[in-house]
Amino acid sequence: MKKSSAIRVALVVLTAFAGAALSSVARADEGTIAMTIYKAGWIIGGSGGSGTLNFRGRRYALSTGGLDYGLVFGGSKTVLRGRVSNIYRPSDVAGVYGAAGAGLAIGRGARAIVLTNQKGAVLELAGQQTGLMANADLSGLAITLR
Repeated sequence: MKKSSAIRVALVVLTAFAGAALSSVARADEGTIAMTIYKAGWIIGGSGGSGTLNFRGRRYALSTGGLDYGLVFGGSKTVLRGRVSNIYRPSDVAGVYGAAGAGLAIGRGARAIVLTNQKGAVLELAGQQTGLMANADLSGLAITLR
């Protein structure tokens, strides 16, 4: 009898933990994001720009900046739009996003990327890159709320 009681108690506890975990995930929300990023470099590159986050009917200004290391040559302007998911508050978008990538833009080119930060925010972005840029690098992008 004691064994079955312990199993019942364990099942109740597991159900409670699962319910709490699912309810916190259910409260995560999403918004839209638009960013313009300028990038230039020769072996080591830098990027900077600005954007906006639309979340729960409000608009928040963003700043971006980052470093690239690897094969980086040229300069470009990238305009990205997309969605941000798995956020609870606007400040969850702020953080450092890392990526390894390669690309070539001569004139205009398409760009798409999915990034995640340390808070679990997921950015799904697509847009156009304009300029002369060749890269095969590791890059970090920091986003802050202004």
